[in-house]
Amino acid sequence: MAKVNIVRPGEGEILGSGAHQIRILENGEHTDHRLGFAEVTIPPGTPSPLQHRHAQHDEGFYVLAGTFRFTVGEDQYDAGPGTWVIVPTGAPHTFANVGDENAVMLNTFTPDLYVQYFRDFKAMIDSGQPVNAETMKPLWKNYATEISNEYAS
Repeated sequence: MAKVNIVRPGEGEILGSGAHQIRILENGEHTDHRLGFAEVTIPPGTPSPLQHRHAQHDEGFYVLAGTFRFTVGEDQYDAGPGTWVIVPTGAPHTFANVGDENAVMLNTFTPDLYVQYFRDFKAMIDSGQPVNAETMKPLWKNYATEISNEYAS
């Protein structure tokens, strides 16, 4: 029999420090790896990830606080609290906190492939490596992700 998993406030695997934080709420262990789920907090002025696309998972974003600007190819969309954004496999995207306060969103990954990416990304940062196209390409390749501002064909 499958057991219900409950993650209470302050629980879950915390990646990051200070105001910039990813809290893993579901690592795929309780969903047969069909779903990963995280709470992401991003302070204002944090550089956005390079625009990229995923070949093996869909990614969803539900904004809880603040305003995120999603860039999808050449289009930009501002998303405030209560907004849901789904990025299907093959769609280029990135996001940034465009407000003056911390912005918070729930982030889904189906399947859960990208949860381990966040752990590997944290290890890369902790090792002192810079975050740029050169360092991200090999890391993202492990997760069927590539730098791109174009839709996959």
